[in-house]
Amino acid sequence: MRNFYLFACRHRVLVVLALLLLLPLLLPYEALALNVLLFGLYAIGFNLLFGYTGMLSFGHAAFLGVGSYLCGIAIVSGGWPWWAAIAAGVAAASFTGLVIGFLALRTRGIYFSMVTLALAQIVYYAFYKAEDWTGGENGLRGVKVDAINLFGLQLSLLDPTTKYYVFLLFVMVALWLVSRLLNSPFGAVREAIRENPQRAAACGYDVARSKLLVFVFSASLCGLAGALRAIHLSIVPIDSLHYLQSGQAVMMCLLGGMGTFFGPFVGAAAILYLEDVSTTFTTHWMAVVGVIFMLCVLFMPRGIWGSTAHWLEKRFGQLGTAR
Repeated sequence: MRNFYLFACRHRVLVVLALLLLLPLLLPYEALALNVLLFGLYAIGFNLLFGYTGMLSFGHAAFLGVGSYLCGIAIVSGGWPWWAAIAAGVAAASFTGLVIGFLALRTRGIYFSMVTLALAQIVYYAFYKAEDWTGGENGLRGVKVDAINLFGLQLSLLDPTTKYYVFLLFVMVALWLVSRLLNSPFGAVREAIRENPQRAAACGYDVARSKLLVFVFSASLCGLAGALRAIHLSIVPIDSLHYLQSGQAVMMCLLGGMGTFFGPFVGAAAILYLEDVSTTFTTHWMAVVGVIFMLCVLFMPRGIWGSTAHWLEKRFGQLGTAR
């Protein structure tokens, strides 16, 4: 057990990959596994800002939605290939993150959270009113990618299992980049900012620029999740930009364990599986999920994976990079 624990500390990306490879076998059907994969990536992007840097944003739906819409518009209106459309979605979400971050980071604390929410709502209404491009309240339809050519292989995205493992390639690249960032000198600066921004500034670090870089990288991860979701659903619903989608990222992060590497996927799996089960016997599934969420916050404040990681840390010593 200890040897496996030490291996997980040193190779967390490989461990997460192994778990995600088995995810379609652990969940009832492939569509749920796909949702967990994509929303887990979305929560990873939010966790990078909130869990690892200590900045609570209520506007991350803007990046998920912008990534979805720009990917969809590139395919529907521009006729772009799938890979260029995904790149367009990520670039647009990154630029949106740059603008929102530049404005919101002039504030701090609850004011920062409220400003991100307000700016995200501006993005929501801008896309809502641009009916010629986005479809307005009906959403953007016709985002159709039936098959892709990947490294010379023709892969059908009509097969949910094939689609899951194709999307997993993108998710694993994103997780590898996150792991590299956390282990880099910039990752140490980010941790110093989270613990004490005044001391980090006194040590000579550019706190404002570092926060903005994290904000943009967080937005790009959410944009990637949004672009992949547009291809998965073949439509882009206007709800992708709604503030409730931002709240979902907060819930997934807290339920799984903020500031942990695998926690967002655990939180996404828990919430989406609870939603899937509770909708079969009640229309008030949000109340069921809310009660369970409150119980977890009260009795497991570190989250599901965070509590597990804390127990392993007490048993085997410092957890280090396995979080």
